[in-house]
Amino acid sequence: MSDKLTEIMAWKRREIAPLVRPVSETELAQYSANRPPSFATGLRRADGKLAIIAEIKRRSPSAGDIKAGANATDQAKRYQAAGADALSVLTDDKFFGGSLDDLRGVTGHFRSNPPAIPCLRKDFMVHPIQVVQACEAGASAILIIVRALTDEEIKPLAAAAQSAGLDALFEIHHEADLARAIRHGAKIIGVNNRDLAIFKTDLALSERLIPQFPRDVIAISESGIHSAADAARVRAAGAHGVLVGEALMRAPDPAVLAAQLRSA
Repeated sequence: MSDKLTEIMAWKRREIAPLVRPVSETELAQYSANRPPSFATGLRRADGKLAIIAEIKRRSPSAGDIKAGANATDQAKRYQAAGADALSVLTDDKFFGGSLDDLRGVTGHFRSNPPAIPCLRKDFMVHPIQVVQACEAGASAILIIVRALTDEEIKPLAAAAQSAGLDALFEIHHEADLARAIRHGAKIIGVNNRDLAIFKTDLALSERLIPQFPRDVIAISESGIHSAADAARVRAAGAHGVLVGEALMRAPDPAVLAAQLRSA
C-alpha cells in the first residue's frame, strides 16, 4: 500500500473512531426496503455502449484543486443533463473536499427531479457504520478499496452492503487485489489506473487486468480517462464502463465529453 494511501486510511480510521458501534443485519435490512436505483443495473446499458460514471470531485491529492467551490448538486444537474449512467460522489473532506451533505443534496435532487441516477459513495470505507451513513444519504453503492483493507475488514463491509441492498464497487490495482476481490464475491470491479505511490496513471493497467475478470463481473476502468481515444482503449480491453472525474469536472460542457467517451 502506498505512503499516501496509508496516510489517508490512517486518518479515516481516526476520523470514524468516535462513531464506531455494532451494526446489526436487522438495522441494515431496514434500508433495503427503500432501495435507491441499482448501481449495477445502471452500468448495464441496453445498447451495449460504454457506461459513464461521472464523478463529483473538487480536489485530489494528485491533481490539487480541480473545481474548488463547486456545488455538488449543480454539478449533478449537469451530469444528469449529460446522460450520465451513474454518479460517484466524494464524501471525504480532508483530502478531496467532499462531504456526506454533498451526497444528500445530490440524491435529494434526484428524488425531486427524476429520473434518479444511482450514486456511489466514494470514500475510504473501513467499518459498517459508514454503510449506514451511505444508506441514510441515499447512496446506491459503496467503494471497497481492496489493497487498503484486510480480508477481515472487507468481509463485514461487503456483507453490510448486501444486507442494506447496496452494491459494492471493489477497486483493485494489481492481480493480487483481483484474486481477493473475486474471493469476496465481487460483482463490480474497477481498475484504478493511478498508482498512488508515485501518482502515475497508466491505462495499460486496465488493458492487462480487465481481460482476467470473470465473465459475469461488471468491469470499470477508473482514472486517466480524458478522451474518446482513452475510452476506446479500455473498451477494447473489455470495460463495461468508465469512472471519470477530473476531465468531466473541468469540461465546459460535460455532455459533449460524455458523448465522446460513450462513442468508443
